[in-house]
Amino acid sequence: MYQLHKWTGIMAVSFALAHWLIEMANDALEALFGSDRSLKEAHFSGLLDSLQDGAEDLGEPGLYLLVFLVVITLIRRVPYGYWRYLHRVMPLIYLALAAHALLLAPLLWWQQPTGWLMALLIVGGATASLQSLTGKIGRSRRYEGLVQAVKQTSANITEVVCDIGKRWSGHRAGQFALVTFDRVEGAHPFSLSCADNATGQLSFQIKALGDYTRKIPQQLHSGQAVTLEGPYGRFNLDSGRKSAQQIWVAGGIGITPFLAALDNRLINNEKRHPAVTLHYCTAGAVNDPMVIRLQQLTEQLPDISLHLYDSLQWQRLTANQLHIHGSKVDVWFCGPQGLAKALRSELKQQSVSLRFHQEIFEFR
Repeated sequence: MYQLHKWTGIMAVSFALAHWLIEMANDALEALFGSDRSLKEAHFSGLLDSLQDGAEDLGEPGLYLLVFLVVITLIRRVPYGYWRYLHRVMPLIYLALAAHALLLAPLLWWQQPTGWLMALLIVGGATASLQSLTGKIGRSRRYEGLVQAVKQTSANITEVVCDIGKRWSGHRAGQFALVTFDRVEGAHPFSLSCADNATGQLSFQIKALGDYTRKIPQQLHSGQAVTLEGPYGRFNLDSGRKSAQQIWVAGGIGITPFLAALDNRLINNEKRHPAVTLHYCTAGAVNDPMVIRLQQLTEQLPDISLHLYDSLQWQRLTANQLHIHGSKVDVWFCGPQGLAKALRSELKQQSVSLRFHQEIFEFR
């Protein structure tokens, strides 16, 4: 969904730029193709004429601001905390440009099927923009709770347990939630590292990847208020094909959704699950708390085969080490993008029916 949001936004800006460039080159186009054959604007007087003048003035600065916001989103140089507030301006820009289109497009154009479709899209976009500005998006999925425990399990990983109570609607292994510990900082996406146990106690493994997550061990404490929104995500580890070989691959903190899946198998051990090979890549297995936890979990799950790869020992995972057999392979991957691309490329060279599942976890 976030990828769809991102690319439709880029397409919208591209079309807006094309429209602006055509307007700027209008005289040259008329000289090249002849007289202007576009639909003529209806002439109004009074209030509507004033509104049209205002809408025309909104177009160019609105486009400049929109392009600026898209560029800083794509280059990722602005810290997330600042970018988040800048991104909230997007609905206002959309409403301004929607008014620009509604008031300046010729009346005859709105009486054609293309105009009807555009009107429908503008109404839908305006509705979504108003929902965003009033904070209604995701409101039905928000839960208030308390931080129950904070434990720094390694130099750069903190385990946080939250108590949401039985109001929590439940989740699948592999899903994530938008977690707010600090309203000024806002929500951050973290994968749930536990199975749904119907108690409302949820755990997260948070890696220090930025300024905010580095401060969590010092700033977070038991009893602190927390807001969760979710669950989200379609990284469903139980959706594999029945006759396919099941392979799970995790790199670093990407092990989190698989911890939830293993936890879920222990809770539902009466159910029959397909055999799975779990490959975990880490930098320093000796000091990695996840290794001990994985070993403890997989010892209780005979249908899970665990394989470890320590980059400090020059151990590198390749497609050959996945030991592909049979004609169908389902791979679930969570970890560094570079490793995902390498494995996907190597697996595509093999003559198997491949399904490579990967959560798109980049929000900008």
